[in-house]
Amino acid sequence: MPTESCFGKYYSPEYISGALLVWAAQHGIRIDHIQPSKPQQDAYVERYNRTVRYAWLARTLFDSIEQAQDIATRWLWSYNHERPNMALGGITPMQKLALVA
Repeated sequence: MPTESCFGKYYSPEYISGALLVWAAQHGIRIDHIQPSKPQQDAYVERYNRTVRYAWLARTLFDSIEQAQDIATRWLWSYNHERPNMALGGITPMQKLALVA
């Protein structure tokens, strides 16, 4: 069933990516894609996805979407506010942000 997208028209999910590409071109935004089977081209995202998968997603059985969203929100807050990041010199991402702001 088509759903209303942020582009104001009705698109089936399989057409939303095409609409995004059109919108990006109209706004002068270039979309770059990594090559298939080349996750090393986007190592930061791949590292984050692996962390999410092993830190909580694979360890939790969810009873509802709301429960999954709640756990994801709590984990993300902890990830950004409490977990030291060695790539940032052993401080949290929020501490790093405060230093550069």
